[in-house]
Amino acid sequence: MRVERRETPSAWLALGAPFAAIALALLACTPLIMWHGSPVLEAYGLLLKGTLGSRGAATETLTRATPLVLTGLAAAVAFRARLWNIGAEGQLYLGAAAAAAVGAGAIAAPPWILIPLVLTIGVAAGALWLIGPALLKTRLGVDEVVTTLLLNFVMLLFISMMIEGPMKDPLGFGWPQSAPVLDEAALPKIVPKSRLHLGFVIAVVAAVVFWLIDTRTRWGFEARAVGSNPAAARFAGMTVQTVMIRVAILSGGLAGLAGACEVTGLRGYLALDLSPGFGYAGIVVAMLAQLHPLGVIGAAVFVAGVFVGADAMGRTLGVPGFIADVIVAASLMCMLLAMFAARYRIRR
Repeated sequence: MRVERRETPSAWLALGAPFAAIALALLACTPLIMWHGSPVLEAYGLLLKGTLGSRGAATETLTRATPLVLTGLAAAVAFRARLWNIGAEGQLYLGAAAAAAVGAGAIAAPPWILIPLVLTIGVAAGALWLIGPALLKTRLGVDEVVTTLLLNFVMLLFISMMIEGPMKDPLGFGWPQSAPVLDEAALPKIVPKSRLHLGFVIAVVAAVVFWLIDTRTRWGFEARAVGSNPAAARFAGMTVQTVMIRVAILSGGLAGLAGACEVTGLRGYLALDLSPGFGYAGIVVAMLAQLHPLGVIGAAVFVAGVFVGADAMGRTLGVPGFIADVIVAASLMCMLLAMFAARYRIRR
């Protein structure tokens, strides 16, 4: 037997791969729920109900999905060009710190000026944090997986220093945090009496814009060409270093925007627990979406729904919350297998 690449991969296989991966992941996690002694169908019913079963559940899922859409896009943008950005977590925190610093009163302006300004500064901060690893990769051949990953820990230490020092809220008590952002810098809620804010709309628009850039512009073509074959792209006259820096700015900026939206739309201040791992979860989202920018939206909603629904399942049946991590991890593994099956076949 041998494994060979399909000459023309089936579109039906590619479209069905995510759904098959999710079904296989749920099937694989069934023994864990049975081991706990809970009825499987009821557990998964509660998972679905906790995700979309009510207005409150649906808005909470979309709220949790907002940063995942942006960090998923950050990973997808970079990975398509073979820039392995594992540092979205650090870029998210730097974007959040920049947004909190400016939005807490550094500049006085009406909302229609201050909100775009704060978000733009968050984007710029996240982009800046990825330019360094991109330059090290293109000029010195330094592995960006190592640099971006280690910079996450550097950024967490920097954030800790800032909220314990210059950015510390003088009126805060207990857990260290920054001064709250002004009401003029806060993203408005888009559903009354919920936590869902304008950041979700911004994230969806960002996904659509990147899809248009990727499919309809020269920049998108160059990024895909460099990702497919850097030597051929260079031979065709493309400046690989310029393309990589452009991709780094876009990827880091998206992660920084995620942090800025979390601060201005949800938390209202900067703290060390701002992200429970959104930067790393964004990699899972990007892979589940097969690096497709529009698919990132659905993948982010799925991952967010699993975590939100698992909370409801745990409250009713007592199923441990770690089942959500297992489902997401199993979905990723099954997605990789499904992608392999869609692109390759086994012949005797």
